[in-house]
Amino acid sequence: MKVALCFLISDSSGALYKEHIWREWIQENKDIINVYFHYKSYEDIKSLWILDHVLPKKYIMETDYFHVVPAYMSLLDYGLTSDKSNQWFCFLTESCVPIISPLKFRELFFTYWNTTFLKWEPFPPSVLVNTRANLHLFDKRAQLKHSPWFTIKRDDVIRCLTFRQVNRRIYNTICDGKVANESIFAIMLSAFKQLENVKNEDTHLSDWSRMMSATSPYLFKEGSKKDVSVIDTLLEKNKYAIFLRKVAPEFPDSILRNYIYKEDPLIKTRIARLFFLEWYHFFRYYWISHLFFCIGSCIVIRLLQL
Repeated sequence: MKVALCFLISDSSGALYKEHIWREWIQENKDIINVYFHYKSYEDIKSLWILDHVLPKKYIMETDYFHVVPAYMSLLDYGLTSDKSNQWFCFLTESCVPIISPLKFRELFFTYWNTTFLKWEPFPPSVLVNTRANLHLFDKRAQLKHSPWFTIKRDDVIRCLTFRQVNRRIYNTICDGKVANESIFAIMLSAFKQLENVKNEDTHLSDWSRMMSATSPYLFKEGSKKDVSVIDTLLEKNKYAIFLRKVAPEFPDSILRNYIYKEDPLIKTRIARLFFLEWYHFFRYYWISHLFFCIGSCIVIRLLQL
């Protein structure tokens, strides 16, 4: 089983702000992580590591600030077919960083690999929604909003891609509206009656108490005491947290590494739990595969005897 880290790079520089932090963090779980980048301009990318993980050109969609859903779907489409062991798909931007240890991430994945984490809620009736995802054209039950950055399981990815194919007119109408990426996934999962099965929690932390604009959370840049205090509070309130955004290139690496590699009082418990979980999934996969092989072999032998 693997995790697909799906990056949407919109910065004109084509850079991942904390690439070195990401590479260190990914290295410790390289056996269970695939990395994919959707980019704006191939020519602007300077990092050889990013170039090694970009989507094929045919999967690159034209996007702008308010219309990015096609890029999301391309990442899902490619990640689903390029490696059938991808079970989690985590959407990320150039300003995201990991904020937990590689060991804790591994534990979360092997515990919740079959769970989608999507923070969602009905759109408040008092808020004007006529330009947002064209929600005013739909029944109130479909007037939903969710965090634009989330973690989705493989089965729900298949459902979303199926929705796009089967309900093309509805899908296009939603995508033609602004910031559809903050509504459409809840709508698609609701159509399959799966929204109640989603864990309504954030895996991506943001500071919305100090917004930079009407649509953008705070940009962590200086690494001040206030920044650290806010991050501590966010981590305390969100037990499924994995990533932090938005983080500027200037934000001190030392602070990030302190969160990622700080001493973990539960390390022995995590290691023991992971040992059990990984062996469980190994035998689960091995025995199912072995069972189907045996059944298939018996059928072939029986047919040859006829």
